Amino acid sequence: MKLEFAPLNIPLARRLQTAAVFQWVLSFLLLAEVCIGILLLLILYNYWFLYIPYLTWLYFDWRTPEQGGRRSNWVRSWAVWKHFNDYFPIHLIKTSDLDPSHNYIFGFHPHGVLVAGAFGNFCTNYSDFKKLYPDFTAYLHVLPIWFRCPLFREYLMSSGPVSVSKKSLCYVLSKEGGGNISVIVLGGAEESLDAHPGKFTLFIRRRKGFVKIALTQGAYLVPVFSFGENELFKQVSNPEGSLLRTVQDKLQKIMGFALPLFHARGIFQYSFGLVPYRKPIHTVVGHPIPVHQTLNPTPEQVEELHQTYMEELRKLFEEHKGKYGIPEHHTLVFR
Repeated sequence: MKLEFAPLNIPLARRLQTAAVFQWVLSFLLLAEVCIGILLLLILYNYWFLYIPYLTWLYFDWRTPEQGGRRSNWVRSWAVWKHFNDYFPIHLIKTSDLDPSHNYIFGFHPHGVLVAGAFGNFCTNYSDFKKLYPDFTAYLHVLPIWFRCPLFREYLMSSGPVSVSKKSLCYVLSKEGGGNISVIVLGGAEESLDAHPGKFTLFIRRRKGFVKIALTQGAYLVPVFSFGENELFKQVSNPEGSLLRTVQDKLQKIMGFALPLFHARGIFQYSFGLVPYRKPIHTVVGHPIPVHQTLNPTPEQVEELHQTYMEELRKLFEEHKGKYGIPEHHTLVFR
């Protein structure tokens, strides 16, 4: 493979953008393990005056990710996140006004490999979220396993993510007077294994828990499609039935998260590496689907609302795909 090196005269701003994205990828892949290693070293070398207070505090703080988290406006305003959002760049597009007297569930699609659009739009202060939705607070819900990693959980929560558990969702969506948005990447880890460029496979048909929560909480549903999310990385070919996909599926069921074998470009060359491609991300927020609170919804009510949600999601994709370079014959595949 012939390496294509980056020019030496690239502006400093673009270098900073690449560095910001690279540190984000490394944080996603390695920071949790590093934090666990630091804690183990503190225990191994008996720095009890550091780890005992922290573990004691951790015991009492364990439920915080299910109770709205602990975001830091200072961390969300770090300049590194501005460079991160400018790298792709990331855009948030509003198609309809939202009534701030209600709470909402944003169903985010697709998962992509690392959900860059969801992070950039809802976990930093450099997206247009507050300009478009000034009366709302958004909570990105992620796998609970990330909050079980000591030290790393504090860094993660500082940007605003909370657990995707039922308790966490109900906590956010039960806010009296409205104004809260739960952002859920509905395809989950399983969908990331199908995050190939030019492919639009969404794992949604069996994902009905969010619909039941919407009904019990009276939260309006809003489909969100992030155009460009699947274009950021390439994956090693892993079609259904292949040995690689079989291993990935089994590991995903055991560990709760997927291990896509992805690659893109490097820091100083464009041929291979873990830095995502510089592709624009346009996250389009659709029209709200009104939901009447039903404390004990029937399976029929859940199914009906789920079908409505999938129809609205498909309409959103079809209406906007041409604006972002997707050929007319491409369509969503629901699994």
